[in-house]
Amino acid sequence: MTESLHHYFTKFTFQQDGAPAHRACETVQLLKQMTPDFIPPTLWPPSSPDLNLVDYAVLEIMQERVYKKKIKDVGELCQRTVEEWEQLRQQVIDNATRQWRRRPQGCVDAGGGQFEHSV
Repeated sequence: MTESLHHYFTKFTFQQDGAPAHRACETVQLLKQMTPDFIPPTLWPPSSPDLNLVDYAVLEIMQERVYKKKIKDVGELCQRTVEEWEQLRQQVIDNATRQWRRRPQGCVDAGGGQFEHSV
């Protein structure tokens, strides 16, 4: 399993938030071993989801669209999620990327605190 993780971590930046499972000793140790640029939890800004494209741009839009009608089972949830993402992905990615360029400075200006509404 760790070999397959290493493949992905060399191509992507893996970002954690402050969830207890993300701060667990075993998780932190694995990420130190597998990711060359791992930033330890002690250095994460408290409002790091404000820096994560998925948290501030994708999740809300996808939830709104996927759950606009009642879902009967997991299969339908998966199907609807894929269909909605296919319709939205380029627009969402472009908009989120434009927004992200302002966010690191917003984080610095807020002293690592919440800055979502100030950028």
